[in-house]
Amino acid sequence: MTKADLIEEVSRVVEMTRKEAEVIVEAIFDSIVRSLRGGDKIEIRGFGSFRTRQRQPRVGRNPRSGEQVVIPEKLVPHFKPGKALREAVDAQVPVASSDASGNTPPSA
Repeated sequence: MTKADLIEEVSRVVEMTRKEAEVIVEAIFDSIVRSLRGGDKIEIRGFGSFRTRQRQPRVGRNPRSGEQVVIPEKLVPHFKPGKALREAVDAQVPVASSDASGNTPPSA
């Protein structure tokens, strides 16, 4: 699913214009980024948590020349799924609602 797909889904489910849904999705993403930049942890119960982790400096290799390159330390975002999300994914049960016949549409 892409960001555009997510915007379309929000627009459809909440019955609002695509532009309004885009503002909502962008606001959520911007809030997450701002919080992570500020060093905060974001916890969404039943979904998971976001935090930053410090990646240590290391020595890598330039694949073209084989030359060693020092890669500096940096902060990277980390997502830890919550128990409900892990169980929902592991169950492999389609989340989509069923049609009138009671059948769920096949996943792509």
